[in-house]
Amino acid sequence: MTTRNACLALDAEDSLAPLRQQFALPQGVIYLDGNSLGARPVAALARAQQVIEQEWGNGLIRSWNSAGWRALSERLGDRLAGLIGAGAGEVVVTDTTSINLFKVLSAALQVQNLRAPGRRVIVTESSNFPTDLYIAEGLAEMLQQGYSLRLVDSPEELPQAIDQDTAVVMLTHVNYKTGHMHDMQATTALIHECGALAIWDLAHSAGAVPVDLKQAGADYAIGCTYKYLNGGPGSQAFAWVAPALVDLVKQPLSGWFGHARQFDMESRYEPSSGIARYLCGTQPITSLAMVECGLDIFAQTDMASLRRKSLALTDLFIELVEQRCGAHGLTLITPREHARRGSHVSFEHPQGYAVIQALIARGVIGDYREPRIMRFGFTPLYTSFTEVWDAVQILGEILDQKTWDQAQFQVRNSVT
Repeated sequence: MTTRNACLALDAEDSLAPLRQQFALPQGVIYLDGNSLGARPVAALARAQQVIEQEWGNGLIRSWNSAGWRALSERLGDRLAGLIGAGAGEVVVTDTTSINLFKVLSAALQVQNLRAPGRRVIVTESSNFPTDLYIAEGLAEMLQQGYSLRLVDSPEELPQAIDQDTAVVMLTHVNYKTGHMHDMQATTALIHECGALAIWDLAHSAGAVPVDLKQAGADYAIGCTYKYLNGGPGSQAFAWVAPALVDLVKQPLSGWFGHARQFDMESRYEPSSGIARYLCGTQPITSLAMVECGLDIFAQTDMASLRRKSLALTDLFIELVEQRCGAHGLTLITPREHARRGSHVSFEHPQGYAVIQALIARGVIGDYREPRIMRFGFTPLYTSFTEVWDAVQILGEILDQKTWDQAQFQVRNSVT
C-alpha cells in the first residue's frame, strides 16, 4: 500500500504544486469538490474590490469603455478558447450553461430544419445532467413541431439510437455522476455519419481534461466556469459554435448585446456576425470580471501537465480506497481506463449521503448524487497527493467506526 511518506515525496516532485499558493484554501480542509465549485483564486478578492471601488465607484458608466466592460465577454472567451481547442473570436463567456444550451440547441434544430426537415429527434443520455434534459424537453414542447427526446442508458447504446430521424445528439463529455468520458472525436464522427449535429456540454471537462473541439469536428459546445475554471459561485458560462455554422441562423434570445450595431438602437434585430450573436443582455460585470482570475492561473501551465497529475491523483485515490476501505461495500462506478475517465471519481455506498456528511464534518469535502453516489473531484491546480492519502484514511475511519450512522448525518440538506 502506498504510504503517506511516498505521497509527500510525490508532492515534493510536483511541478504544479506552487500553483496551490494562488488559491485561498481554508486550513484544516481537504477540498475534493472542485468538480462542483472551484476554490477561490487569491486574486479574486482584489479583482472584485477593483471593479466595485474603482471601475464602478470612480469610473461609473464610463467604465463600459474605459475599463473594457463592453468587450469583456469576448475577451474572456479568447482567453478560455485555448483550453477547449477553439480559436480566437469563437467563444463568448456569458449567461448560464442552461441558457447557452437553449441557444445552441435552438440554433442546431434550425440548421437541421433547413438541411433535413424530417429529422425531429434529439438523442441524449438518461444520465445527462438534469438541466440539459429539462432544457431540451422544454424547447421541444415550446416549438410544437414534433420534436422528441430519445434517451439512452449507456454510451454503448448510442450507435443504435442515432438514425435517420435524429437531428441533434446532445452529450456531456464527462458524465457528472460517473466521471465517464466520451471519445469526442470518434463520437462526433459517428454522429455526423448519421447526418446529425453534435452538441457537447463541457461542464466537467473545461480545465479538467484536454479538449480540442475543432480537431474533434464538434458543432456546438457550452460549459461553465465555476467548476475547474474557478470563476466563482454561479460565474458566467461559455458558448462555442463551429465557424461554418455560426452565421447560418439566429439564436432565439436576440438581446441587444448580440445586435450588429448595438448603440444604433434600431427597432429591428440584426445579429452580429460570428459568436457575438450568442450574447443576449447586459453582462453582470462584477461576477464576470472574476472569471479572469482563474484563467490567469491556467495561463501558467498547460492541459497536458494538468491531465498527467489528474490521472495520477485519481489512480492513487482509487488504489487507496480499494485497499483501505475494501471491506465496506464500496462500488467504483468510474472507469479505470484513463481514456474514459475525467477528473472525478465516484463510489456507490448504501449510506453514501451520510458518509459524505460525516466526511465533511471531519474536514474532507466531497459531495453526494443520487442514487448512493459519493463523488470526489481532483483539481490538479491545488489538490496534493498527501491530501488524497489523508482523505482516504479519514474515510476508512468513518466506515470502520460507522460514524455515518449518527443522526446528524442523516438529515438531508437542500444542496447535497
